[in-house]
Amino acid sequence: MMVSLSGQHSVTCGRLHRQVHRARGGRRVPLRVMMSAREHDLSVHVNGLDFENPFVTGSGPPGTNYAVMKKAFDEGWGGVVAKTVSLDSAKVKNVTPRYAKLRSGDGEVIGWENIELISDRPLEVMLEDFARLKREYPDRMLIASIMEEYDKEAWVKLIGLCEAAGVDAFEINFSCPHGMPERRMGMAMGQDCELLAEVTGWVTEAASIPVWSKMTPNITDIKVPSKVCLDAGSDGIAAINTIESIMGINLDTLRPEPCVEGHSTRGGYSSVAVKPIALARVASIAQVIAEGYPDRSLSGIGGINTGNDAAEFILLGSDTVQVCSGVMMHGYPMVKGMKAELSAFMEKHGFTSLSDFKGMSLPYMTTHTELVRMQKEAIEMKRKNKVGLGNDKEWSGDDFVKQSDSMVAN
Repeated sequence: MMVSLSGQHSVTCGRLHRQVHRARGGRRVPLRVMMSAREHDLSVHVNGLDFENPFVTGSGPPGTNYAVMKKAFDEGWGGVVAKTVSLDSAKVKNVTPRYAKLRSGDGEVIGWENIELISDRPLEVMLEDFARLKREYPDRMLIASIMEEYDKEAWVKLIGLCEAAGVDAFEINFSCPHGMPERRMGMAMGQDCELLAEVTGWVTEAASIPVWSKMTPNITDIKVPSKVCLDAGSDGIAAINTIESIMGINLDTLRPEPCVEGHSTRGGYSSVAVKPIALARVASIAQVIAEGYPDRSLSGIGGINTGNDAAEFILLGSDTVQVCSGVMMHGYPMVKGMKAELSAFMEKHGFTSLSDFKGMSLPYMTTHTELVRMQKEAIEMKRKNKVGLGNDKEWSGDDFVKQSDSMVAN
């Protein structure tokens, strides 16, 4: 019997079977997983928010209007982070083309760059979408991604309007790597810890619902701004946003990509190629949370396309995981395979809930100095407890009987 794809997974077949579909770009995406009987609870409860499962669509095109956010809920995503909104969408001017792909030697898409800005739809229209979605899906988590200039009144007004529309939480966009840096927005704010502390304080003071701060990876040590936001009252951290990038140069035209009127700009890099970087940043933040903020949450982002990807982020301390470019390449139905594959991972290890293994791999991350110490200690122990002889030259007359006994099997 095929696994149910709801929050509770009841299955009866005794073998593991995976059907895969080669999606656009060549990436093999699991569609269905069958496994032995066990119930798997994929629900997540953090910051007073109840997610049916840990899979959340990340802020960007997958959350740009009512139709696409409705699609996400209908397909079974646990939550949606809407595309970032601000008070004055008239200042947002997008260009086309605004995406570029990086392909492996066999044509598989492994990297995705975008130079897209925040929502260009009027705020009142987005607020209507939020309110409609919450009427139709009252139990699903809808998170408003917000961004503003360095202006307390603007932030407070935006918070009030979004809360009135019924959203469940905020994600402060401190991390978009392109667009409007001259207005001290996005990454330009997220790289300045003094601004981070002040603006996070404005938001958490004004908001009556949970607040997550979304971190930029384009910084020397991501632990520093994360701690600043947590100290200023953030209920959680989301990381990572995209990595500042230039996708490449067209060797025929000699122009950078994506090319707009013969020119380009630095964009944000995402998709499967960034996962190792994201895992490292998530582990760093998780250590900060574990050491001093046990009641805060972590939403992992970066190259997540499968249930096994999600398991890795959860093992390093994530509560939820977000997917953006993956949805753009594979579509909203991909969540079905992700939930099934995560359940298969849980079945394999005997886990029944996400809390059973959240952060389980984090204690195994240490310093290189400590690795050297542990290996030296292990080698010395092996030498001390050496069993048997490597060759005939090692026989000793004084220890002959002891050496003989060391090689007896019974």
